Amino acid sequence: MNTWILLRGLTREARHWGALPDALREALDGVAGVTPVVGNPRERVLTIDLPGNGEYADLRAPLRVAEMVDFVRAAARERGAPGPYCVLAMSLGGMVATCWAQRHPDEIARLVLINTSMRPFSRFDERLRPQAWPGLLRAARHWNAPSIAEGVIHRLTCNNGKTRAADLNTWTDIRASAPVSRANALRQLLAAARFSAGKRRPACATLVLSSREDGLVDPACSVSLAAAWGADHWMHPWAGHDLPHDDPAWTVGRIRAWLAQTAGCERK
Repeated sequence: MNTWILLRGLTREARHWGALPDALREALDGVAGVTPVVGNPRERVLTIDLPGNGEYADLRAPLRVAEMVDFVRAAARERGAPGPYCVLAMSLGGMVATCWAQRHPDEIARLVLINTSMRPFSRFDERLRPQAWPGLLRAARHWNAPSIAEGVIHRLTCNNGKTRAADLNTWTDIRASAPVSRANALRQLLAAARFSAGKRRPACATLVLSSREDGLVDPACSVSLAAAWGADHWMHPWAGHDLPHDDPAWTVGRIRAWLAQTAGCERK
């Protein structure tokens, strides 16, 4: 059984994936080279929150990405998920996935990284675009006013505004049920800023997905990363930083096509 682990980014949690986990499960069923699941197909895709977010909102977020890796590895083992794993991750989650693959290569079969960035491949002003700084400061000032903070985050990360009202209702409810503290948000931001990938490229098959109109992270970060690793790379023409929100069908379609093209490349 192929176990996929999904990791979100800064202050986001499993529920922020929206419809993507179910769409991915459905897509995986038809990919040649991906072992079908007998019994409960939902076991194939596992969402794990980073410490400080979601079901772990009461925990203190680590200041090092490597500590987040240790946490996610332990959470996967506790849930009985068999490895090696395929990991789909975005933004800060992509840094965690990369660190995991570099530190424990035998545990990761595939990586799909969405709109992530890391040293030494990108500059600070590419990893966090200057045009986004005022919005981030506004979100920080109004962190305890959920409707304002989530509205700013939506504008910063989503270019598909068709479901904005429903999104904000859902995101505000998520924040009410599992609030991420301002301190944990800052700790995660610091961990992301400090993270630097190892020199050795991940040994597993890697796909990089990015958004040409990402207003938070310069898409040049994904271009540089894919070039340095010789990874497959697809860029969406209009989506924002939250690519799985803006166009989940495109996201899953690219993953499905890549899996079909590279069947047999995952670790045995």
